[in-house]
Amino acid sequence: MKLQRLLSLTRQAIDDYELIEDGDRIAVGISGGKDSLTLLYALHGLMQFYPKKFQIHAITVDLGFEGFDLSAVKTLCERFSVPYTIISTDIGKILFGVRKETNPCALCAKLRKGALNKAAQDCGCNKVAYAHHKDDVVETMLLSLLYEGRFYSFSPRTYLDRTGLTVIRPMIYVDESDIVGFRNKYQLPVCKNPCPSDGYTKREYVKKLTNSLLPDNHDAKNNMFHAIVNGRIPGWPDVSDS
Repeated sequence: MKLQRLLSLTRQAIDDYELIEDGDRIAVGISGGKDSLTLLYALHGLMQFYPKKFQIHAITVDLGFEGFDLSAVKTLCERFSVPYTIISTDIGKILFGVRKETNPCALCAKLRKGALNKAAQDCGCNKVAYAHHKDDVVETMLLSLLYEGRFYSFSPRTYLDRTGLTVIRPMIYVDESDIVGFRNKYQLPVCKNPCPSDGYTKREYVKKLTNSLLPDNHDAKNNMFHAIVNGRIPGWPDVSDS
């Protein structure tokens, strides 16, 4: 996927769901993975021509795992003239050393989001951008359906009452396979995920389940995505109302 295509899909989601307004200061959550670095490229590119003027501030919540090198990400942010803040935490030590969690993902996500939101506030941001893409939307729905018995997925825009921040997900129209292509084409400085649970989660199971459907039904993922968009899930804005 070329940058122009990424910018087009990202702008479409931003316009459809009114994700960005004039004067926004957006904290971009950077994990060091391909998704968050692609989001950084997208928002930096849109800053150059989007009619509503906004600023971005890249933030990484470092979980404290050894060998997690963010120097290449820092260099990229410097090249983009984007301020970059790294928040050091002991989340990894708490989950795997102290609590010895066997299913740490939910608690880890909660702690990471709390640290990211606090950092966003400290940096004067009013919005936080997550790098969730179309596959994430579908996989979250299947996780909720299979493990919670409800039809749900996260919204492209969510206001957090306790913090006054708005979470936005500008890449929900972008396929993960296109992000892989973008990473390869632009040689993104991806940092290896140091989490011991990486690749052994329920989400990984659902990802494989979704991909197993595609050889027999190429439209399966897109059909599920459209079902979510049109499913009137609580908290999910209607495109026609935006």
